[in-house]
Amino acid sequence: MSVYPDLPIPTGRLPASGLGHLPEDRSRVFGLLSRVQFLQDLPAAVIGALAHAAHAARFDHGEVIFLEGDSANAVYVVEQGVVKISRTSLEGREYIMHLVQPGGTFNDVAALDGGPNPATATALTLATLWVIERVDLQRIAGEHPALAWALMEDLAGRARYLVGVVEDLAMRSVRGRLARLLLEQAVASRTEVVPMMMTQEEMAARLGTVREMVGRTLRSMAAAGILEFDRHRIVILDVDKLAEEAEV
Repeated sequence: MSVYPDLPIPTGRLPASGLGHLPEDRSRVFGLLSRVQFLQDLPAAVIGALAHAAHAARFDHGEVIFLEGDSANAVYVVEQGVVKISRTSLEGREYIMHLVQPGGTFNDVAALDGGPNPATATALTLATLWVIERVDLQRIAGEHPALAWALMEDLAGRARYLVGVVEDLAMRSVRGRLARLLLEQAVASRTEVVPMMMTQEEMAARLGTVREMVGRTLRSMAAAGILEFDRHRIVILDVDKLAEEAEV
């Protein structure tokens, strides 16, 4: 994760013209975009064009980036922090669809089809983002067809992910879904120590259940020697057993 405390970024949109004369910022976003999974194999010219078009934004912990149904036709790339993508039912119940880590993107669907945002994006921590507007994305994809193909492959990957989410909700128990979530967070953290970035209520929203069920399941896993609690962290003691639980 790249952090640049010596280069403050104001909250909200920063006009592209305000960044164009700062080569360190262009280099910074070029490096970030080069690490985005679906952009990694693209020529440097494509990454450079995207970097030139991007503008920066910073959001505080808990700040809403955009709401479901709003018009924000742009792709967002996370440089620093974690962003929560969620939907809310008519009864007010939240379902967390995804947590976007540094190097990840979100709002790709609205940027590609020009429609309203399909979900709400909220900064789960202090977050630094780079934003590429739909009009710039269209122009660069027209100039560089390889980008259009990369965007299609990324969208296909997201469709596969959503199929997996449906499978989880329909075919796995809460225990299995929770085990899978903990494994995903461990992989993202590159360690067997999972930081508690989500409360139990937020974990329940991600898993399609209630907080009490998450609490009981975590305590049951701890009693079975699969994990333990260490202040604001969950330490996975038996990765193989947790993986077995995720496959049940």
